[in-house]
Amino acid sequence: PRLLSQFYFADERVTRVVAEINGLDAELDPQQYLVLLNQLHLSQAHLLAVLERIMEECIPTQRHSRDYLVKFPEELLVDSLGNHMLFAAECLLAGTFLEVEEADGAQLRPQARNLLCSLELVRTVLREQSLSQPSCYPEPVQAVLVQFDRLFAEFELSYVSSLVGVKSPEEIYRQQEIIVLFCETVERALRLGYLTQEMIDGYEPLLMFTIPRLAIISGLLIYPEGPLSLERSPEEMSRVFSPFYNLLKKIRDLLQVLSVEELFLLERSLCTAE
Repeated sequence: PRLLSQFYFADERVTRVVAEINGLDAELDPQQYLVLLNQLHLSQAHLLAVLERIMEECIPTQRHSRDYLVKFPEELLVDSLGNHMLFAAECLLAGTFLEVEEADGAQLRPQARNLLCSLELVRTVLREQSLSQPSCYPEPVQAVLVQFDRLFAEFELSYVSSLVGVKSPEEIYRQQEIIVLFCETVERALRLGYLTQEMIDGYEPLLMFTIPRLAIISGLLIYPEGPLSLERSPEEMSRVFSPFYNLLKKIRDLLQVLSVEELFLLERSLCTAE
């Protein structure tokens, strides 16, 4: 059950697969080469998972911040992201630029080299520790882990930033504004009886249409200084709404001529119409 013991055996598996790959002629047996590559991918993923648990146990208060992850596109936030970063670093060090431009890859190579060297040091130190005192993490071991954690985070941010457009702080703030608008819209809809708590607790499918519709009205009339403020230019709005800037202006103009009773009937109808 000791994490260092788990790390030792996970590291042994990686070492064994790498040795088999190095001893195989890929041109003579391409199918076996692909099998071994898949085994390497799986064994490295397991090794990184154990290492992550060790860092959480050993240096929980010294971990490098991962706040930058909120800037990444959601499709990248998967469990295999760490293993993908390791593979990317290995490719860059070998001079292979699979996903990034050559100029970007050349700039990333020093970071990739530092990361992989740090990982090798971590593997060596943790192997030795697992064979001597598998129940403790001396200060030198902690220092090596802190350095690896920092280098990994820095490489991850740099690599993904060169690969895709990450969200700016302004866009993140705009998204947070939308979250607040939707929360206030739901609270208001509950208070006015448009929705019930049972509908929300039961994940009523109709809410997928109802809440955004009500949020548009709330954003244009009830909270005009929020993310749907038409006093901003389209460029200053969230990308969720900016393409509909002119349409939103027309909707606002129509809403402003409604009486309180007419607005209530409109919102009530939006909660039932499909």
